[in-house]
Amino acid sequence: MLPPKAILDTLASHASRLFSDESAAPRAELEAQFKALLQSAFGKLDLVGREEFDSQMAVLARTRARLEALEAKLAELEAQQKPPAE
Repeated sequence: MLPPKAILDTLASHASRLFSDESAAPRAELEAQFKALLQSAFGKLDLVGREEFDSQMAVLARTRARLEALEAKLAELEAQQKPPAE
């Protein structure tokens, strides 16, 4: 996954290519405005970085493993509590 700055740079360069017929000054201004617009839009989103996402996924995996172990232990204890069938 690309870092946000790389995404913004890529989108801005693609937008600037759309107006390649014009002189460089308006294109540069358009690119700067487009980049500012995207930064503003991304700033309003509730995004997390890759490191935080990976960290939370690891916590979730450990939690699931512990939950499965507890469920297995509970099933074992419940089986011990049942009276034998006659």
